[in-house]
Amino acid sequence: MHFMMLRRHGLSCWLLLVLCLHSSVTLAGSKVLNMRWLETTPDKQQLLFDLNEPVQYTLFHLPADKKKPHRVVIDFKNTQLVGALAKTPKTVPHLPQIRSGTRNKDEDLRVVLDLPQDLKTHSFLLKPSGRNGHRLVVILSSPRYSPSAQTPTAPSSNTPPSLPTARYTTPLTPIPLPRSSKRDVVIAIDAGHGGIDPGAIGKKGSYEKTVVLAIARQLERLIRQAPGLRAAMIRNDDSYLKLRDRIERARRYQADMFISIHADAYQKGAARISGSSVYILSQRGASSEAAHWLAEKENAADLLGGVSLNDKNDTLASILLDLSQTGTLEASGRLAHHILGSLSGIGPVHHKKVQQAAFMVLRSPDIPSILIETAFISNPTEERKLNNRQHQRTVAKAIFKGIKAYLKQHPVADTQMAQR
Repeated sequence: MHFMMLRRHGLSCWLLLVLCLHSSVTLAGSKVLNMRWLETTPDKQQLLFDLNEPVQYTLFHLPADKKKPHRVVIDFKNTQLVGALAKTPKTVPHLPQIRSGTRNKDEDLRVVLDLPQDLKTHSFLLKPSGRNGHRLVVILSSPRYSPSAQTPTAPSSNTPPSLPTARYTTPLTPIPLPRSSKRDVVIAIDAGHGGIDPGAIGKKGSYEKTVVLAIARQLERLIRQAPGLRAAMIRNDDSYLKLRDRIERARRYQADMFISIHADAYQKGAARISGSSVYILSQRGASSEAAHWLAEKENAADLLGGVSLNDKNDTLASILLDLSQTGTLEASGRLAHHILGSLSGIGPVHHKKVQQAAFMVLRSPDIPSILIETAFISNPTEERKLNNRQHQRTVAKAIFKGIKAYLKQHPVADTQMAQR
């Protein structure tokens, strides 16, 4: 009898231990921390799920019937929703309605998107990057939209695929620029981040990608109105572009200078850190970019004014690249100096001298390139200013003033401004 009681109590303890372990596994599973819209156009929408770790998920379609619309279903295995799903504004007709529920005794999460029409879907996981953690991106697109790279819709493992190839929202063809004494100076304006990459996020939820695009558009207007100047927007909507694609786009527009616009962020003491900064490429970044072009010299015929590196030995090609980069870095430094001086006239500067860093977007060997951190979006005061249309215009005017001062002292050859 005592043996039977011990066995019974022992079995009960074992069952209790199993239940506790099972409960702890469930609680320690994957979590959806948040869901947000990244892009919302009639042809394409991007949804992003912030995660605490890589998830196992499946995505499938359900056709419409008499009572229900077309639906996209995302099933997350062993996942809990601890944040909030983005609310769909009723005033935007092309966005899906979103709802969620639990399955399999509350262990799994199901998210359902009720669609206004049947849409194509693409999805992929992203690894942590900078201030962003694990993420799942779901892209909904109309049949007439065709992304340039296919991404898996239901990965069988937690290994995230690479980012999709950049999508250009308008045909990417060179601006027709006859190389004569009457051509315009072409200024490439690069609004940082975009699409699935929001950039820095302010305390009030402002996205860097949004405020810098607004400043870029203000700068574009000023350049368009100036005789002898032409603006080329690297992105003019909420699209994701790879960093090297931004350089290539500027080159295909035959740009004479490249202006990349950003908004900085700082975590510790964020409310006290303020001011703008201007960067050019560091020597370390220039050296690594030279190595890249030497390795790709078969495709580098558009460098150095059309001089191909393919028929040059490595030593001569290296010398040509070094000469080109030296001139480009000197021009970048002069341009950055003028713009920093102009920005200091409208507010505080975080660095009083031009800074150098190995930013990828500054690595064009043949285009003077600078990166402007317009302000600290992590600073509540500066975040508020960055969202103010008048301040956006003020920042754009300061950048434009610096560009004009540079061109007055260093006019670009074979242009209208040089002729004057």
